[in-house]
Amino acid sequence: MELNGKVALVSGASSGIGAATARKLAANGVKVGVAARRLDRLEQLVSEIRAAGGEAVAIAMDVTDPAAVAVGVKKLADTYGAIDIAFNNAGLMPISDVESLKTDEWHRMMDVNVKGLLNTTAEVLPYMKKQGGGHIVNTSSIAGRKVFPGLAVYCSSKHAVTAFSEGLRLEVAPKHNIRVTCIQPGAVESELFEHISDEKYREQMEQLKDQMTFLKAEDIADTILFALKAPKHVNVAEVFVLPTTQPW
Repeated sequence: MELNGKVALVSGASSGIGAATARKLAANGVKVGVAARRLDRLEQLVSEIRAAGGEAVAIAMDVTDPAAVAVGVKKLADTYGAIDIAFNNAGLMPISDVESLKTDEWHRMMDVNVKGLLNTTAEVLPYMKKQGGGHIVNTSSIAGRKVFPGLAVYCSSKHAVTAFSEGLRLEVAPKHNIRVTCIQPGAVESELFEHISDEKYREQMEQLKDQMTFLKAEDIADTILFALKAPKHVNVAEVFVLPTTQPW
């Protein structure tokens, strides 16, 4: 896809992979709608993108609220006239053993990681179908391929993302020229660790930083650009990206 002049929606854009990808897209001529709940951070990101010569608009959007997603997607379409790319990146990763019964965390995780992705996909698809094409990129994880202790619910959510991405690709790629890519990162420096309320697992995750060199958010953004820039007849369906020193 030729990126210059295209329009992209990026959820979870207030930090980490979302913010890094929004910057990379804008630097490649994409008009970016940066979406998240933290409007102050989005406005700061928009200012940064515009100062660098790019185009962006801030969209206050809670992906768990279908009405808010509908308003946000319409705002982007009204502002730039199209939606060519959707990067479903919003996510949470609280870690705890199932027997701890942190059910509020379970439900919040599923609401954001799975239902949020479904809500956004449901809103962007009609635009892409009408346009005759587009590209949806979903953030899964190594946890969408493997299962780890303490991550039973998180892994369930990311397995769901991986499965949905492949099912969506099978349905919309041949019929509507809408490509679908599932990004599956390993260890990445991000704010995800801040969601961990279990002190034991939080300490374990922090200790991993001494065992390997984590990926940067920019590494994932570069991977997404690779998938987006592929020729029209190429659909990079899955990308599994790990630190070189990650042993699992």
